[in-house]
Amino acid sequence: AVVFTLGLEGTVSEMYMNGDYAAVLFEKKIQLHMIEGDSDNDRDSRLFPDKDTDIDDDITCCSLTSDFLIFGTQRGNIHYFFIEDWKFVNEYRHTCTITKMFPDHSGTKLIFLDEKMDGYSYNPVNDELFKLPDLPTRVTGVIWDSYQSDSHVFVVFNEEVVVTYTLHRDIVTGEQVQCAGETKLPYGYRPLILYAGELKCQTQSGKLVNLALTSHAYFSNLNDLTPEEIYIYQSQLIDAFHNSCMLKRYNEAWKLAELLNHTEHWLHLGKTLLNHLELQLAMRVYRRIGDAAIVLSLQALQHIEDRKLVAGHMALLCDQFDYSQQLFLESSQPLKALEMRRDLLQWNQALQLAKSLAPEQIPFVSKEYAQQLEFTGDWANALIHYEKGITKLHEEHDNTCKGGIARMSIRMGDIRRGVNLALELGNRLLCKECATILEAIKQFPEAAMLYEKGNSYDKAAQVYMKARNWSKVAEILPNITSPKIYIQYAKNREHEGKFKEAANAYEAGKDYDSVIRINLDHLKNPKEAVRIVQETQSVEGARVVAKFFQNLGDYASAIQFLVVSKCNTEAFSLAEEHNQMAQYADIIGDDATPEDYIAIAKHYESQGKPLQCGNFFFKAGDYAKALHYLIRVPPNDVDAALDIAIEAVGKAHKDSLTHQLIDYLMGEIDGVPKAARYLFNLYMSLKQYREAARTAIIIAKEDQASGSYRTAHDVLFEMYQNLLKHKIKIPNEMVHNLMLLHSYILVKLHVKRGDHMKAARMLIRVASNISKFPSHIAQILTSTVVECYRSGLRASAFSYAAMLLRPEYRSQIDPKWKKKIEQIVRKPDKQEEEEPTDPCPQCGTLLPQTTLECGECKNTLPYCIVTGRHMLKEDWCECPHCSWPALYSVFREFVENGETPCPICGVVVNPQQLTVIQEPNLYAKLGEPSSEG
Repeated sequence: AVVFTLGLEGTVSEMYMNGDYAAVLFEKKIQLHMIEGDSDNDRDSRLFPDKDTDIDDDITCCSLTSDFLIFGTQRGNIHYFFIEDWKFVNEYRHTCTITKMFPDHSGTKLIFLDEKMDGYSYNPVNDELFKLPDLPTRVTGVIWDSYQSDSHVFVVFNEEVVVTYTLHRDIVTGEQVQCAGETKLPYGYRPLILYAGELKCQTQSGKLVNLALTSHAYFSNLNDLTPEEIYIYQSQLIDAFHNSCMLKRYNEAWKLAELLNHTEHWLHLGKTLLNHLELQLAMRVYRRIGDAAIVLSLQALQHIEDRKLVAGHMALLCDQFDYSQQLFLESSQPLKALEMRRDLLQWNQALQLAKSLAPEQIPFVSKEYAQQLEFTGDWANALIHYEKGITKLHEEHDNTCKGGIARMSIRMGDIRRGVNLALELGNRLLCKECATILEAIKQFPEAAMLYEKGNSYDKAAQVYMKARNWSKVAEILPNITSPKIYIQYAKNREHEGKFKEAANAYEAGKDYDSVIRINLDHLKNPKEAVRIVQETQSVEGARVVAKFFQNLGDYASAIQFLVVSKCNTEAFSLAEEHNQMAQYADIIGDDATPEDYIAIAKHYESQGKPLQCGNFFFKAGDYAKALHYLIRVPPNDVDAALDIAIEAVGKAHKDSLTHQLIDYLMGEIDGVPKAARYLFNLYMSLKQYREAARTAIIIAKEDQASGSYRTAHDVLFEMYQNLLKHKIKIPNEMVHNLMLLHSYILVKLHVKRGDHMKAARMLIRVASNISKFPSHIAQILTSTVVECYRSGLRASAFSYAAMLLRPEYRSQIDPKWKKKIEQIVRKPDKQEEEEPTDPCPQCGTLLPQTTLECGECKNTLPYCIVTGRHMLKEDWCECPHCSWPALYSVFREFVENGETPCPICGVVVNPQQLTVIQEPNLYAKLGEPSSEG
């Protein structure tokens, strides 16, 4: 049914309708009329232009939205008529005639074409106007996307193509209108509606068909693409990614970026999100690529509600500084613009902003500007701005500015002002800086004074020297650290004849050769020169001192200093000439060359001194010649010669030399056999430890037979340790002999401590093997009887007293004890308590404490080096030096009572070094090599 009929006087050009009104363009006028309503209503109808408006222009196009009637005129004006208030609310003047216009459904976004066939995007809120890029020719229409998420998308079409555009109002930088793609329009298709990138068209037959825009072409199955397909369709995926970013379809863009997996695409997506103020998504992107700096910056901005302020920061990140300043100034924090210019070191702009925004910041900006100008060498302007920076309120800031004024004043020639200001401030660093400037312009007195004020004494001294002010140098000399300055000062003192001062300065400057020269040539103080040479080992100085002593006829001293100066040839010649070879040999010591030693050896060879000759051939490494002379020494030099010969053969490792020395030791060369200890030493030097062990036993037997029990003990102990060190099994005879000798030595230790029971037990052990001590049988048996009787061991005392009264020993009894011993035998008392028992450390069987053989497990037991008793597994420790076992409780008490040397090795033991060993080596020191060697 017909609802409304309107008669018009003219031809209708265009007609638009909304829910309430119809707008008809005819004869360059517009009739706006209510479709249904009260005819008496004053808002029922209106003609444009009319007498109530001042529009004197022909209307060329129009459009009607739910709220606005919009029309363009011949003169390029665009008018917005608000239907609800029934009045005009906006007007925009374009440069030429408006031919067509296409608003979105709300009317707040408008696309219009002018007579030049150019297209524009117009924002009636702020009159922003943007030209459409890549506009097709003969445009027939524009359609806005009806999908809410794509309300920023529209298409412009003619009969052949459809061009997709995006409109971005909140973009920070770049074009607000961008062309997103072009789609070919099939012949006869007429676009009607755009929804979510799908264009509904009408064909010539009236059929409705859907046309997919190429700008919205996506892969519907992105998650199903294989790596090969991704590689094949890479260019299409990249195009789709860029279109997704442009169309603000960020979910699709994220998926495509994951598939492409290139940093450049993630960066593009991140910049796009920043440009559109999508902070949350942007943080996700930059976290993904690991850019922590931008993530932290965005986190600081995410709670800011002022979009202008956020946009300003985004523009700053995109290096759009002018635009960033504009946005900051329009925001709620305009001082951010000032901060930005200061951070960018753009001081002129910063000062202009400070004048208008924060005048109290002008001094601080001026100071920073002055520092920049000083750095670039614009000292005149730097001085001006330093002076502007004085506030008289902030002391630290003002001192910085005053320091700048001082430096710039000096550079500008006002030296007095600069120096006085630097001295007034008293800042060390400032004094050094001003002094450096003054030194550069050759103002040495002022520069030196400021260096001294700044505690730069070395520099002050150098500048005082340039100014020839030697008295000032002398004043600050104790504070100088540079040797060069001391030397330069010393040269001046020497030139002026002040030799004592010169010598002191040379010594402070570590020029010891000059100190020696002055002491010898000018101060006539050879003692001081000798001291310097001995302390510094100066080669050149030693040569000078040697020449001095040579001139005095003190050849021994001359030789000494020639050696120090590395003039060994001259020293040798002087020693040979003046019969000072022994002095020369002592001086060169062990640091000379083989050639030096050979020269000395040949000298002694010519002198007929085989011991000295062989010794120096040995030092030179010529072991054959050394042995040749050492086995031909006179009898009084044999001991010294053999020690050297044994060491030489040990180092030579030649069988021929070894056999030659053995023949000499056996007496086959000179008919005089040598002491067995030399053979022992030879085997030790050759590292033939088994032969050395057998020899050591023989030597120990000889010493033991002669009564040298300590010597025999030490020989066996040394050999014992060497065999253990080289993991060689120790002969049982050596183990047994050392045990007996050590037991005998412990007797004196226990008697001295007043422990007669332990002494008696050790003497019983020794007396049981009395044949091993033939030189002192009677004495040992006497001591055994006495100590046993004192300790209550009456049966043992009787037994050994009876042995002692045998005819072979009776005459050797000490008269002091003879009567007592005879009484013990006449009135025997055979009562004796059994010896206390302790468990065997191997099997746990209880054994007498001094028993070293376990009848149960058949093992020889390790013994305590302090008591002589067998060891206890739970009370085990070792000497920290020789590793021999001892009962911890006894050894600790022993060393804490002041008897600190170890009873077997003789090295002092600290009680703190002793610890209980939880899992001891039960075979330690019994001839079996331990794990430690």
